[in-house]
Amino acid sequence: MFFPTDQAVPDTAQAAASTPYDSVWANPEVPTKAADGLEAVMLAQDKLYVVLAVVLIIWIGLIVFVLRTDQRLRKLERSVETGIPEEPAEA
Repeated sequence: MFFPTDQAVPDTAQAAASTPYDSVWANPEVPTKAADGLEAVMLAQDKLYVVLAVVLIIWIGLIVFVLRTDQRLRKLERSVETGIPEEPAEA
């Protein structure tokens, strides 16, 4: 923590700065942040899980689309390579 030199360091901040990090979390009172704003609305009505499910479905759809397009391209490339005979040389 950075404190300007003209201000005194609060006792709680000084105590927190001198204690090891793991001892802070060993305390049974783990600090938690309450949900606020949009996060509270989404969690309260389980809308967050709906949004996550929709995003997952979109990603799966994109992956399937890319894989099918790649498969079709391979099939087209094979048919082009094997199906077109070489042109005879014109004299």
